[in-house]
Amino acid sequence: MNEQTWDTTFRELFERCAKLHRAGDTRGEKWFTDADKAFLTSIGYTTQEFFDFVDDHCRYGAEGPTLETALLVAAVRRDYFKVVMDGQFSGKTIPPSELPPKPAAVEGIPWLPRLIVKARAKLRGEMDPDTMYGCGGDRAFFVQHKIHPGDFLRVTWAAGDDDRKIIDFVKTGKV
Repeated sequence: MNEQTWDTTFRELFERCAKLHRAGDTRGEKWFTDADKAFLTSIGYTTQEFFDFVDDHCRYGAEGPTLETALLVAAVRRDYFKVVMDGQFSGKTIPPSELPPKPAAVEGIPWLPRLIVKARAKLRGEMDPDTMYGCGGDRAFFVQHKIHPGDFLRVTWAAGDDDRKIIDFVKTGKV
């Protein structure tokens, strides 16, 4: 894979997997070749993360993530993986039990505590296979607050451990 054209590889893989999904192969167990797996690893992704975006894209249509959204989210993860993590996986996984409850709110904003933890886990590649950054609940939050999932990841990255910066961004739309 050429580092300058990784996005083309991502797009082609996404389209190929979406075609398989639409043809009835909705489990994804046979979607990925060894080369596909190596590519995903090189951008800090797992096959499960990739599958989740393709699956929601195909199942939910206009209500699901677009290929472009999946690519933009992957771009932030890839950048974080290469720049902050020096291309190394942490080896950690955040179990669903460590996520704030879905109804939890901060400053009257439901879902935000959960989303902050999920975004940090996404950046670090520590998502549990049963948890998706960009799931239906996340998408509803992003639509309600007019925030792109990729932008939320970038703000989370820039905020570091400072939740206040993320809360202010959600409330004002300004970094």
